[in-house]
Amino acid sequence: MEEEFKSRIDLTPLTTYVGRIKDEIAKVIVGQEQMVDLLITALLARGHVLLEGVPGVAKTLTAKLVAKTIDARFSRIQFTPDLMPSDIIGTSVFNPKTTEFTFRQGPLFSNLVLIDEINRSPAKTQAALFEVMEERQVTADGTTFIMEEPYLVLATQNPIEQEGTYRLPEAQLDRFLFKIVIGYPGLDEEVQILQNSVQGSHKQQVELAQKVLSKEEIASAQKLVTQIHVEDKVVRYIAQIMQETRSNPSLFLGASPRASVAVLNASKAYAAIRGRDFVTPEDVKVVCLPALRHRVVLTPEREMEGVGVDQVIKQIVDKIEIPR
Repeated sequence: MEEEFKSRIDLTPLTTYVGRIKDEIAKVIVGQEQMVDLLITALLARGHVLLEGVPGVAKTLTAKLVAKTIDARFSRIQFTPDLMPSDIIGTSVFNPKTTEFTFRQGPLFSNLVLIDEINRSPAKTQAALFEVMEERQVTADGTTFIMEEPYLVLATQNPIEQEGTYRLPEAQLDRFLFKIVIGYPGLDEEVQILQNSVQGSHKQQVELAQKVLSKEEIASAQKLVTQIHVEDKVVRYIAQIMQETRSNPSLFLGASPRASVAVLNASKAYAAIRGRDFVTPEDVKVVCLPALRHRVVLTPEREMEGVGVDQVIKQIVDKIEIPR
């Protein structure tokens, strides 16, 4: 019975793809296994990622490496206070030969878009990302342009610097599947980083990474993820967690239904990269923290007490009975 259950979906191609990406990233990035797992999970679940960490913890480097492993178009946008929506979406340019305006596409027209320091641009430019992140399309001058799949936005932000930054609107944060917080490396990992630096610069190390996946293989893996089985009791478990965020006295804003769908899709992708064709409550617990930490808001009282969002989410998840 167990063998029959496990053989419903052949996940060998998907786990092979995941192994290839991890091998290439490991050539440069030391440790950070969970971050890499979550990035691959987001890619397979067709979700965007916000990477948060202090300067120098390889946020941008990691995003560039993920892009390097996939044979797809890659663009990088450095967000600044004077950046305008037309700078990223594109603009209509007058062609004197044809006496017509032609639309010149901006850097958002790519497969993998790295947005560096996303919180450095004002609301007008932030709002330009709403449509493309949610609907994977851009409307300009009355024309709608559909983005080519795969389409993934990887954004970075620095949590400690407030000068010249703008808080991301809640509506935009909700469009990110994950917010991955990158911490400092451990002692052994830092020693390894230093040893790697002796052998060559980061730029030289990034060049070592090879393109190991095509756009078609990514699309195939994403399709496999949609077939991962989720039992009704696990679906109910996810719903119970979401309901608890909305009634928890420590939270001013709970998780939206979009967050429920995000946790479900992320759980399926995480189960798949673990080689399983079914979701377990453990998969849900792993993805809940990165999927919810940017979607819920603490009450001012709890914030003043120094309570962290991660702490509250963990308490909520531990409170809900795990389905058997």
